[in-house]
Amino acid sequence: MSKESRQSKSVARSTDMPLQFGVRNAIFGAAGLLCLVAGYALLAQGSITLAPLLLVLAYVVLLPFAILG
Repeated sequence: MSKESRQSKSVARSTDMPLQFGVRNAIFGAAGLLCLVAGYALLAQGSITLAPLLLVLAYVVLLPFAILG
C-alpha cells in the first residue's frame, strides 16, 4: 500500500465521524443562552457595564464551547 493511499484513507476516516453532542455541550449552550437573555435584558434597562460583559461572555466563551465541545 502506497503512502498516498494510506493518507487518503485516514482523511476519509476522520471526516466520517459524527458530531457528538453531550451533556457538557448542553450545559454550555444553556449557560450561553441564559447569559444572552440576561445581557440583552440588562441592556434594555440601560446597564452599560454588566450587559456587555454578559454578552461577550456568551458570544466569545460559552457558545463556542457549546459548539466545539
